[in-house]
Amino acid sequence: MPLPSPRPHLLDGAPVASTIPSSQLHRVFREADDRERVSGVPVTKLHVGEPYFTPPPEVAQALAQAVTTGRTEYTAVEGLLELRERLVRKLADENGVDTDVSRLFVTPGSCQGLAALMQAVAEPGAEILLPELHWPIHLQQALLAGLRPVFYPLGRDYRTDPESVLAAATANTRVLLINSPANPTGAVLDTPTLRALIDMARARGWQIISDEAYEHFVFDGEHVSTASLERDVPVPERIVHSSYSFSKSLAMTGYRLGYLSTATDRTAQAVRIVQEANLIAMSTPVQYAGLEALRLGHVVRQNHTMVRTNRDDVLPAVHDAGLLPELPAGGWYAVLDIAPTGLSAEEFAAGLLKTRNVAVVPGTGFALMPRLDARGRVTSAEPAPWSRHLIRIAMCVAPQVLRDGVRELLEFARDRRGAA
Repeated sequence: MPLPSPRPHLLDGAPVASTIPSSQLHRVFREADDRERVSGVPVTKLHVGEPYFTPPPEVAQALAQAVTTGRTEYTAVEGLLELRERLVRKLADENGVDTDVSRLFVTPGSCQGLAALMQAVAEPGAEILLPELHWPIHLQQALLAGLRPVFYPLGRDYRTDPESVLAAATANTRVLLINSPANPTGAVLDTPTLRALIDMARARGWQIISDEAYEHFVFDGEHVSTASLERDVPVPERIVHSSYSFSKSLAMTGYRLGYLSTATDRTAQAVRIVQEANLIAMSTPVQYAGLEALRLGHVVRQNHTMVRTNRDDVLPAVHDAGLLPELPAGGWYAVLDIAPTGLSAEEFAAGLLKTRNVAVVPGTGFALMPRLDARGRVTSAEPAPWSRHLIRIAMCVAPQVLRDGVRELLEFARDRRGAA
C-alpha cells in the first residue's frame, strides 16, 4: 500500500528508518497466514519465494557435526578461511570472476551482504540507480545506507537498456545496482548489455553492485557474472562488487548464508569495518554447512531443472491467457499483467485470496517511488502508476501447488473479464 504523506511537523526528530515503508511482501505473508488460520483452509502460496525442494541431508549433517564436535568458536569477521578459499575457486571456475580471499566475505545471507556493500560505498548526497521494478529490500537497503534512490526505466521485456540508465543518471549518481536474473521479473542481462553498463559506469566514476542470487536459474541464454567482464582490469581500477547466495541454489533459505566479492582492497576494508560493527563474526556451524554444500553441484543442477520444469509446464497457459508477455528467462518469479480483468493489483490479489485461497503479491510493492526530504527521510512513497495492474507469482513452489494456484488464478481472471 502507498505510504501516506505525513504532515511536515510529524517528521521533526524522526529517524530515517522509521519513515521507510515496510515491504508489501511481508504484509501479504501475514494476510495469507491469517486467512489460513481463520478459515482453516490451506492457502495456495504463490507469494513467497520458498522452494519446495529442501537442502541436501549432507548439509544438515555438516552443521550438526560442527556443533557436536565443538567447532563453534568465532571465525574472522570475513568468514572461515577454508570456506573463503573454496568460494574463490568456485567464482573462478563457475563465474569467471577473479578475486582473492582478502576481498571475499561470508555473510548471513546475501541480503545482509548487499546492505553491507551499500553502507561501504555510500557517501553523503550520493544517489543509487535502481530498476523501476525492483526487489523492495534493495530500496530499503539503499535508504538505510543513506543513498538516495533514482529509478531507471525498463523495456517492455523488463530488460535493462543502457541508454535509459544513462538518461536517469544525475551528477550525484555514484552507484548502479544490477540484478540478473532479476527479482521480480526474471529478466536476464547478456554480455553486450553488461559490458555497456560497465563502460558507462567506469567513464562516470560509478560503482556497480551486482546481485546474483539467482545465478543458477537461467533458462534462456546463460548467466554472465558482471565482474567476469573485469578480469583483465587491474584490481585497483575495478568497480564491480558482487553478491551471491546459498538460499536459492541449495534451498538453504533458513540457514542465512551468502557471500560478497568486492572489487578492490579499498572497498574490502570498508566492508570489513561494516561487518565488524554489525556482526563481529558469522555463525561458524553454518559456514561448515556451506563448505559441504559447495561439494554438491549435482544438487544445484537438479534444483535448476525442477524450477525450469515448473516454468515450462505451467506458465505457457498464463501466456496464452494474455497475462504474461513472455516466459521469464530466469529466476524464481513471473510478473503478470492482469489489466484485462479491470481490477487493480490490490483488488485482484485480495479477491483471489478471499474467493480462491490463492496468495499472490501486487506489483505495486515492487515499484515504490519514494520522495525524500533533505535528511533522507521518506515523506511519501507512491507506486509508479504503470504498476497498478501487475502481480508477482513464485514458480519455485511444488509442481502441483503451482498448477492448482495458476488454474485458480486463470479462472478468477476469466470470471472478472466476463464481469467487466
